Amino acid sequence: MAKYLVIVESPAKVKTIKKFLGANYEVMASQGHIRDLPKSQMGIDIDNDFEPKYITIRGKGDILAALRKEVKKADKVYLATDPDREGEAISWHLAKALKLEDKDIYRITFNEITKNAVKASIKNARKIDMNLVDAQQSRRVLDRMVGYQISPLLWAKIKRGLSAGRVQSVALRIICDREDEINSFIPQEYWTMEAVLDVKGEKKPLTAKFYGDADGKIDIKDEAQIQEITQAVEKEKFYVESIKKGEKTKKCPLPFTTSTLQQEAAKTLNFSTQKTMRLAQQLYEGVDIAGRGTIGVISYLRTDSTRVADEAVAMAAEYIEASYGKDYVGNTGAGKKDDKKIQDAHEAIRPTDIALSPVVIKESLSRDQFRLYQLIWKRFTASQMRPAVYETISVKIAAGKYRFTVAASKVKFEGFLSVYKDNEEKEASNALVKGIDEQSELTLNELNPQQHFTQPPAHYTEASLVKTLEELGIGRPSTYAPTITTIIARHYVAKENKNLYVTELGEAVNNIMKKAFPSIVDVNFTANMESLLDGVEEGSVKWKEVIRNFYPDLNEAVKAAEKELESVKIEDEVTDVVCEKCGRNMVVKYGPHGKFLGCPGFPECRNTKPYLEKIGVACPKCGKEVVMRKTKKGRRYFGCEDNPECDFMTWQKPSNKKCPKCGGYMLEKGNKLVCGDENCGYVENRENDENK
Repeated sequence: MAKYLVIVESPAKVKTIKKFLGANYEVMASQGHIRDLPKSQMGIDIDNDFEPKYITIRGKGDILAALRKEVKKADKVYLATDPDREGEAISWHLAKALKLEDKDIYRITFNEITKNAVKASIKNARKIDMNLVDAQQSRRVLDRMVGYQISPLLWAKIKRGLSAGRVQSVALRIICDREDEINSFIPQEYWTMEAVLDVKGEKKPLTAKFYGDADGKIDIKDEAQIQEITQAVEKEKFYVESIKKGEKTKKCPLPFTTSTLQQEAAKTLNFSTQKTMRLAQQLYEGVDIAGRGTIGVISYLRTDSTRVADEAVAMAAEYIEASYGKDYVGNTGAGKKDDKKIQDAHEAIRPTDIALSPVVIKESLSRDQFRLYQLIWKRFTASQMRPAVYETISVKIAAGKYRFTVAASKVKFEGFLSVYKDNEEKEASNALVKGIDEQSELTLNELNPQQHFTQPPAHYTEASLVKTLEELGIGRPSTYAPTITTIIARHYVAKENKNLYVTELGEAVNNIMKKAFPSIVDVNFTANMESLLDGVEEGSVKWKEVIRNFYPDLNEAVKAAEKELESVKIEDEVTDVVCEKCGRNMVVKYGPHGKFLGCPGFPECRNTKPYLEKIGVACPKCGKEVVMRKTKKGRRYFGCEDNPECDFMTWQKPSNKKCPKCGGYMLEKGNKLVCGDENCGYVENRENDENK
C-alpha cells in the first residue's frame, strides 16, 4: 500500500489533517522554520554574490531527524506549509534540509483547513514556486543586512541592546513625525451655533445648525462674528425655505483582510494586533466543534485580498435567503480585486462554513476566540448582503439673510445592517423633522453659540498605524503585528490607553536613522522596495539584483556614520528607592517582562527589585502611596506600597477624591466615579474629577 507523507508547519494542524486524509497518509509538523541565517553573524557571503549561509535552527535537530526517518518510508512527500511567500520558503528549506531533490516532492496549499479544501489541494499539487521563495529570500537578506549593519552602530552611539529594522525604522519614523506635528500644532478658534425652534403642532423642539447665507456656507472665526450673527437672527422670523426628500444607499462592507481585521478588532474589541493574529491563527488551525470534530473555522489569516471564492458566495447566498429572506441576498459576486498588487491566490478572511454561526459554536470557543470569530462571521455575512437604504430629508430654514439646516435620515431597508453595524453607524436625530413642511410655523426658542478650537492630529494607535502602513505600501499582512510589537518591546514607543507615544530612546534612534540612513527611513523608498519584492514574486525582477543595488549604499552610509555621528547618552530614570546593599538610588531598567529597578552600580552591585508604578493617589487606609501591581497571571490591580503591612487592594484604579456621601475612597470605572464602599452606592460622572 502506498505511503504518503504530509509536512505542515504547526502541530495544531496535524491531527485534523490526518483525520481528513486517512490511513495512507502520515502527517508531521516542521514547527515553523527549520533553517535560517545564523544569529552569531550576518550570514551573507558578500564576496560570493551575497549568497545566504543557511544553518539548521538550534533545537530543530530532533524534528529534522524524525522527518528524515519518515521521508525514507514515503512514496510521495507533500509540503503543506502556509500559502504565502514565507510558507513557500519554508517548503524550499525543508526540501533542502531533507535532501528531497531525488524524491517526488509535491507542494500543496489550502486556504482553509476543511476536508474538502485539504483533499482538493492533494489533487492540485504543484512544484515549489521559486519566484515566491526568492521574494522571501530577498526580504530576509535585506532585513538581515539592515539589522546587522546598523544595530551595532546604535549600540555604539546610544546604548547596547538596540536594534534597527527595515520596516520597524520606517514605522518609528511615522510615529515620530506625527509627534512633531502634534507638538508644533497651533489651535485655531472657530464657532458653531444651533437654533432650537418650536414647531407648531409638535411637542418636541427642532434643532437646526447654522449654515451660512443665501450665497453659501460661512465659517465663523471669532466671537465678534458670532455676536453679529446672533443679534441679526434674533430679530428675524424663522421659516422653512425648502425641503428635499430623497433616498441614499449604504454599501455593504468588504470582507476582512489582515489589515482591516486588525483595525476593527482594535477599535471594537480593544485587541492588540498581536492578540488578534494569535486568536485568528487558532481559529484557522482548528477548534474542536461538538459533532464535527476539529476543523478550521476561518480561512487563511494573512491576506491583502478581498476576493471570495465562488463556492463561498453561493453558500452565503443560500444561508442569507434561508435566514433573512431573498430580498437580503446581495449581488456582490465573488468579491472585489484591488488595483494594487495583492497575493490574490488568497481569499479574504471569512468563515469556512457560514452555517457555523457564532451562536452555534459559542460553547466550543474561548471568550476571546468567540468575540473575534463573531466579528469575522458578521463582517463576511454582511459583505454578501444587499446595501442598506435610507430615507433622507434635508430642510433649509431662513432667518433673514442667514440660513440654518436640519438633516435627518431613517432606515427604509436594513439590508446588511441587520447583521453588522460599524462604529460609525449612529442613531438618527431630529426624528420629528418628517412632521414639517414649507407652511410650518417656526418660533425661535433659543440660540446656542459654542466656541471650539481645532484639535491637533491624534496620536497613532495600533489600528491607525496599521492603516497608515497599508496605505503607504509599507510591509505586508504578515509584518504589521511583529513590527508594532518590536518597537514597543524595544521601548522606542510606549503604549498608553491605546495611544502610541515616542520615548526619549525612540527619538534618539529615529534622529540617528534620519541623519545617517535617510533612504532606509524614507517612506517612498521603503514602498518602492516592497514593489521590487513584488516584482521578484512575479518573476520580472531577479532577487540578487535587488541586493546588489541596495548593499553598496548601505555599507557606505554605515562607514560614514561610524566616523561622523556623535554619541547620544540616554540616562536611566533615577528613582527615590535606595539600594540597601550599596546606598545608591536605584534606576528603572527594562527586561523581557517589563520594567524593574536595578542598581546603577552594576556589575559591582547586582541588586534588583520589582518596579512599582506610583499612580499619584494616597492609600485610603494608611496614607502612603498606592502602586500598580500585577498578579502572577498578569492581571493589573492596585495596592498600598507598604504591603503586606497595609492590606489595601482594589481591581479598579482609586481616585484622590473622597465620596461626598460617606467620606470613603472613590474608584474610577470608565467615565464614572463609584464609591469603594458597596453599601454606599454613590456614583458620579468623572467630568469634574481632577484625577481623570
